[in-house]
Amino acid sequence: MVQASTIVTASVATAVTGLLAYAAYFDYKRRSQPAFRRELRRNERLAARNEKEEAKLHSHHQRQKVKDAVAAAVAEGFPQDPSEKEMYFMEQVSKGEVLSSDPNSLFESAFAFYRALKVYPSPGDLIGIYDQTVSKQVLDILAEIIAADPTLKIGANAEESSDSGMPPTVGLD
Repeated sequence: MVQASTIVTASVATAVTGLLAYAAYFDYKRRSQPAFRRELRRNERLAARNEKEEAKLHSHHQRQKVKDAVAAAVAEGFPQDPSEKEMYFMEQVSKGEVLSSDPNSLFESAFAFYRALKVYPSPGDLIGIYDQTVSKQVLDILAEIIAADPTLKIGANAEESSDSGMPPTVGLD
């Protein structure tokens, strides 16, 4: 009677031999047939082109998602009462921190941080805090969201900068 370990060893040896034989055949064919080499290069270029188009489409989809989300948030409105603003701010920051630990919900996390930024009295300072505490992926999405919102005033103090009529001084604080 044949032992199980002998069968497993023979199966593994056969698989490895087949893999090595295919590698040798592929290398021989690649070296000896110019048409095969051309086909490989053509497939590489096609794959690179498809990857580039997919990245462009994903980028466009992400920008559209950001614009739609910002428009919905602005239409929904934000609290005006200072105590409501404080409670809303704390709620959104904690929600953003919880969501940022999950790699599948980075957009939702960045959007929660954006909502907190909208009600914070000095958004420029809060961005500096985010820069030190939030992951880079979330910060990149947050930057896209901030760029898509023309109503967000970023300066030393958003309430002062909105009254002065001057453009925001991002990075000049």
